[in-house]
Amino acid sequence: MLLRLDTTDTRPLHEQVAAAIRRAIAEGECRAGERLPSARDLSTALDLNVNTVLRGLRELRDEGLLEFRRGRGITVAEGAAAPRSGLRIKVRELVAEASRLGYSRTDLIDMIRELS
Repeated sequence: MLLRLDTTDTRPLHEQVAAAIRRAIAEGECRAGERLPSARDLSTALDLNVNTVLRGLRELRDEGLLEFRRGRGITVAEGAAAPRSGLRIKVRELVAEASRLGYSRTDLIDMIRELS
């Protein structure tokens, strides 16, 4: 699993860690039952404090995406994969609704950029 954080992102680092792992799960890079690197290994790879990484991992545990097991480490929870196809369906619905309301794709992209 290769995680990268965006240095221009203004969100707290633990949220960025959680988001990167969420995306890896959604993209199928991490599958249910698969073991993640230790918090210490992730912190070294990301050049972050281990407590920052742990905070992001705990957030995912609380969401039900990860399981912490003594002696087994951190694994992706069964049924955790939120398939990317589900997001694609929602994006298609959004594009269709925008079109129905008279907005172009460019207009929609501009609206999304304004939210960032």
